[in-house]
Amino acid sequence: AARDLYKYRHQYPNFKDLRYQNDLCNLRFYKNKIPFKPDGVYIEEVLNKWKGDYEKLEHNHTYIQWLFPLREQGLNFYAKELTTYEIEEFKKTKEAIRRFLLAYKMMLEFFGIKLIDKTGNVARAANWQERFQHLNESQHNYLRITRILKSLGELGYESFKSPLVKFILHEALVEDTIPNIKQSALEYFVYTIRDRRERRKLLRFAQQHYTPSEHFIWGPPRKQKSEGSKANKKPASPVSIPNSHISKHKKPKEPKNTSASGSSAGKINEERKVEFTKNGEENDQDEQEVNCDAVRQNSSEKNNDTDTSQLSKSEEIHDNSDRKEDASYSKKDDENLNNDSSLNCSRIILIICSCIYLYYKQKVYRP
Repeated sequence: AARDLYKYRHQYPNFKDLRYQNDLCNLRFYKNKIPFKPDGVYIEEVLNKWKGDYEKLEHNHTYIQWLFPLREQGLNFYAKELTTYEIEEFKKTKEAIRRFLLAYKMMLEFFGIKLIDKTGNVARAANWQERFQHLNESQHNYLRITRILKSLGELGYESFKSPLVKFILHEALVEDTIPNIKQSALEYFVYTIRDRRERRKLLRFAQQHYTPSEHFIWGPPRKQKSEGSKANKKPASPVSIPNSHISKHKKPKEPKNTSASGSSAGKINEERKVEFTKNGEENDQDEQEVNCDAVRQNSSEKNNDTDTSQLSKSEEIHDNSDRKEDASYSKKDDENLNNDSSLNCSRIILIICSCIYLYYKQKVYRP
């Protein structure tokens, strides 16, 4: 999930998108020229006759890929992926954009939400109690929300995503009307937003209202506590921020004997498991740095308003580290593999030496 969302936010790097004019089936569907497959229903019929038919919207699983197309394949293999050329043509077609917004409003109403203005702000719909109860129980709709958020960003409505995600977080964490959705909101919905500062605001909001607070892992909490204790002793400088991330990748010292190597290896593996669980498999490395920076920024705003210049410098440092995310992934994996191999080699060498010693000992003292 982390890799998938990272690719989406960074416009699918290394994706070969041929900019030729294909059949433009997604655009033609929204222009009401072709029906969506395999059902054979046109967009106008969906918007007019399916609206309010919650049973059909719930149990039909082929229309969502056509209403909210992406540059990746969905479950409906009849639906084709968007291309950059098709996205550009889609944005130029007023008829398609108008129907796209109507489709968005229809799905919001299905979830118990209504669009209240042109900036993307949302609120509870008249049927919110019934629909929220349904949304809290039918978790397959969380995948639909993720697709809708992605499609909004692809087709020119990136600004609509933050209001919707914050509304969902508020209902899940503060009002407790849809508590089952909070995990998907923090692992998927937040990370569909391409603006890092907007993601940071949403995570800060979630951290303030998450219960129990010690289970909020999107900080990550271990790093926050260690950095908080250091801050009490000595004020942190902007240059020291990336050093805390580099220290995670240092190799531990090699053990001197077999027993020590076995115990140290167990400790290393255990620390890896704890760190991996705490940080969350879904969070890519650039998000961990961003979230840590967000928590530091929040605490510094409470203590001293003059720290804004330091935070802006640290943001520049993290911008450079974001560009090197893929390289850091491979580097960390190589270091872990080298560490494991060195421990295994030390064990093998000790075993071989022990065998040679016993062999010559028996040979010398043999009667």
